[in-house]
Amino acid sequence: MKNKLFTMNQYGRITIDIKTFMDEKGINRNMLSRAINARFEVIDKWYNGHVEKIDADVLARICFVLECTPGDIIHYIESD
Repeated sequence: MKNKLFTMNQYGRITIDIKTFMDEKGINRNMLSRAINARFEVIDKWYNGHVEKIDADVLARICFVLECTPGDIIHYIESD
């Protein structure tokens, strides 16, 4: 791997899925944003899987409220 360059489609991607846990608990985005003291826009990005940078504090608060672990909602998808 030394001095080897990879393209984006070679190293896979990360997906985030909090929607499943929210649906199971009957929690909507407004409720979660209030419960973890975050802006709706932040939760909306997590909900839609459009998070660019993962804030560990926000992740911890989401996991606490949804009673899950980071590994339950963050997934690595290998490239084809």
